[in-house]
Amino acid sequence: MLRAHWLTIVLLTLVGGALAYAWALSQPQVYTASGSAVLTAGVAEDLETAELGDRYAKSLVSSYLDVARSQKVGEYAADELGITVSAGALTSRVSVSSPSDSATLRFSATGPTPEAARDLVSAWIAGTAAVVADIETGGSSSAESVVRLEVLDEPGLPTSPSSPDIQRAVVLGILAGLVVGVGVAFVRGALDRRLRRREDVERDFDLPVLGTVPLVRQLSRSGSTFGGETPVMKEALRALRTNFQFIDIDRPPRVIVVTSSLMGDGKSTMAYMLADVLAALGKDVILVDADLRRPRLAQYLGLEGSLGLTDVLVGRVDPLDVLQDYGPTGHLSILTAGQVPPNPSELVASDAMKTLLYSFPEDTVVLVDTPPLIPVTDAAVLAARTDGALVVARAGRTTVDVLDRALASLDRVDGHPLGVILNGVTLKGIDKAAYAREYAEPEEMQSGGESWLSRMRARLAGIGEPAAEVVEEADLDEPGAAEGDDAAVAADGDDVAVATADGDDEAPLDGPVEAHDREDDDAPVGSTLADEVDIDDEIDAEDEWVADGDDAVSDALDDELLAEDGWDDDDRETDASRRSEQPAPANSEA
Repeated sequence: MLRAHWLTIVLLTLVGGALAYAWALSQPQVYTASGSAVLTAGVAEDLETAELGDRYAKSLVSSYLDVARSQKVGEYAADELGITVSAGALTSRVSVSSPSDSATLRFSATGPTPEAARDLVSAWIAGTAAVVADIETGGSSSAESVVRLEVLDEPGLPTSPSSPDIQRAVVLGILAGLVVGVGVAFVRGALDRRLRRREDVERDFDLPVLGTVPLVRQLSRSGSTFGGETPVMKEALRALRTNFQFIDIDRPPRVIVVTSSLMGDGKSTMAYMLADVLAALGKDVILVDADLRRPRLAQYLGLEGSLGLTDVLVGRVDPLDVLQDYGPTGHLSILTAGQVPPNPSELVASDAMKTLLYSFPEDTVVLVDTPPLIPVTDAAVLAARTDGALVVARAGRTTVDVLDRALASLDRVDGHPLGVILNGVTLKGIDKAAYAREYAEPEEMQSGGESWLSRMRARLAGIGEPAAEVVEEADLDEPGAAEGDDAAVAADGDDVAVATADGDDEAPLDGPVEAHDREDDDAPVGSTLADEVDIDDEIDAEDEWVADGDDAVSDALDDELLAEDGWDDDDRETDASRRSEQPAPANSEA
C-alpha cells in the first residue's frame, strides 16, 4: 500500500510542511526578555544571623511568588510604563518562577518589540519589590522593611523573536502531513478496487493473465517497430506470445477476439502488438479490424481504409483484394474495417462474418479487434461465434467491478474468455524484476521471401506450391499414342495432369483428368505420363484416350493394349531413356 500510494504520502507531507511555514509567517513576531531578583532578609551581623535570614527568605519565596504574579504588580508596572493596558493583559505576558530551594525569582516578559519586552521585565521586577516592601512594612512609609527584593540580573535586549519558531513549526507540519499521508494510503489501499498487478486479477478472477505489458504510448505510425524499442517491452511481448501459444496445446484457437471492458484500455494496441510478435516468429497472422463503430487500425498503421471488412461482408470485394501486407516479416496481413456501417452489430453477428474468419487456412491465426464489451454487444456476440476472447484491462484504471461486468457479458452468450492482458503496468519496486533488462536481445524476426498474402492468393487460386513444372513432352505419333502432334505432361509435387499440345488431332477426354498420389498407385510411368495413375476403364488406343470420373490415362496398360500398339519392353526402356535426357520446360499449364 505504501509503495502504491507513495506519491500521495509525499504530497501530503510536503503540504503539511508548507502549511506550517505559511502559518508561521502569518503570525506576529514576539520578543522575550528575562531578568531575576533575590529576596533578602536584612543585613547579617554574624554567620548565624545570616543563615537564619537566608532560611527565612527561602520560606517567603513561595508566598512572594504569588505576589509577583498578582494584578497589583501589573497595575504598578502599567503605571511605571505609562500605558493604558489593563493589569490582566500585562499579567498574561509575564511569567515568574523560582528554582527549588532558592530565594531567587526569575522574570520573563513578551512584547511586540525587543524594547517593549525589556521594559516590561524591568517594570515588573520593580513593581514586585514595591509590593513586597508594602507587605513587610504594613504600608507605612516611615518603617524599613527587613525583607527586600534586590535585582540580581538586569533584563537584556533580545536580538531575535521568540515566536513564531519557524523551524519548529515546519518540522511539526511535516510530521503531521506524514501521519495523514500514511493514514490516507492505508484507507485508499483498503478501499481501492482498481487492478494494478497480475496478483490483483488472479485473486478475484479464475482466469490466467497472459501478459503484463508496461505503460506505453498509443499506437503510432512507426508500424512493426512500435513497442519494441526497449528491452523491457520486448521481454513483455515475448512473455505474452509464449503464454498465448500455450493456451490450449491440444486444440489451439484459430480465431480470437481481442476486446476490453471500456474504451481507452488499449485493446487495439494489444491486438496489433500480439499479431506483430507472432508474425516475427514466422506464424501467419491476419489482424481484422472489426470495431465497426470506431475503427482505428487503418489510422494508427497508416493503411488504406476506404475498403475493408464491411465491403467483404456485403460481397462487394474479395478478401484477398483488400487484405494488406504489413511489416517486414511477410507473415502479417491487415484487414481494415472499411466504411462505418449503420448496422455494425448485425454485420459482425452474420454468417458471412463467421464464414470469412474461418475461410483462412488452419495454420493461420486470426486476431479480431472488436469494440469494448460493456458499451455494446458486438464483441460478446462475436466471441460466442469464435474460439474465444482475450480481454484487455488497463492497470490502475480498470476496476474489479468493471472487469466482472465485462466477463459477465461474455458468460451470458456462452463466450469463452481465454485470458486477460494487463496493459499499462507501471514498473516500480519489485515489478522491475519481472523483466530481464540485462540480457542481450537476439534478432528473432523471420523475414524475406514471398509474403503471406502472395502465398495465400496462389493457394486460394488453386495453383499450389511450387508452380507446376513440365517434365516431359511426348510425341503422340509414336506407337500406342493417340493421333495428333505432341502432348505435354505437367507435374506438381506428387500430383500429375495430362494436357495435349496444339495439333490436328488432340487427344479427347471423356471426363476430367484428376491427379492421384503416388502412394495410392503403382503403375509405371510411360513416355506420355510423368506419374503413376490408375486406369479403371478400357482404353482404345487406336481411336482416343478416355478418362472417366477420377481416373486418368496411364502407361499401366493391360496386355491387350500393349499387344495392339506393338509396344514391348525394349520400347519402354528406349522411351524412358529419352525422357530422362530431355530437359523439362520452365512452365506449363495444368
